[in-house]
Amino acid sequence: MAASARYFSPAVFDFLRELKAHNNRDWFQKNKSRYQRDVREPALRFIDDVGPKLRKLSTHLVADPRPVGGSLFRINRDIRFSADKSPYKTAVGMSFGHDAGGGHGGAPGLYLQLAPGDSFAGGGVHMPETRTLNRIRDAIVGDTAAWKRVVSAPRFAPMVSNMGEALKRAPQGYDPAHPFVEDLKRKSYVWHTTFSEREVCGAGFMAAYVDACRTASPFNRFLAAALGVPW
Repeated sequence: MAASARYFSPAVFDFLRELKAHNNRDWFQKNKSRYQRDVREPALRFIDDVGPKLRKLSTHLVADPRPVGGSLFRINRDIRFSADKSPYKTAVGMSFGHDAGGGHGGAPGLYLQLAPGDSFAGGGVHMPETRTLNRIRDAIVGDTAAWKRVVSAPRFAPMVSNMGEALKRAPQGYDPAHPFVEDLKRKSYVWHTTFSEREVCGAGFMAAYVDACRTASPFNRFLAAALGVPW
């Protein structure tokens, strides 16, 4: 499919809004064909077509268009340990992970979420274990100039201005007076940029998504080097 093709239509957001209002098995079963036609199939086409473009950014990124076990997250929620027993997710998630694997050991990857009023591209390393966090912190301290170049780049800076949860104080063993102490406090090293529903449904959405990922490549490359994985 051409880069200027439209992958998603307003029907994806219509379905998700209705699912949020009727989050139960009976409604979903009656509307399953809509989910498959308007949500799952466009997402799988997007994943299939975006893969070669992402591999130009890094040969280690994986875009897997399988309906089950691939880049597309399941619509079913895991409610075993949740107080919220709503059976279905009301957002579409797609993960383009690093072939070294993610998890608590960490390897930067990419993400895409589609949801009414909350569609975004993102990536990095989300809420890893302390050992992984400290490897990134050590890299920031060890090459502060490189970190400054990455996070201060004019196009990228707005995408990394809020990296989520942070410690109240500098982590133990790190200088509270470090010029990037606020970054050293981070519990995640992630970036994100939002898209409107019109942008998602537009002909240029894939190009815009890939461009955002390209803009974030120096950040992901820094994280990969810190964690000892190729990019």
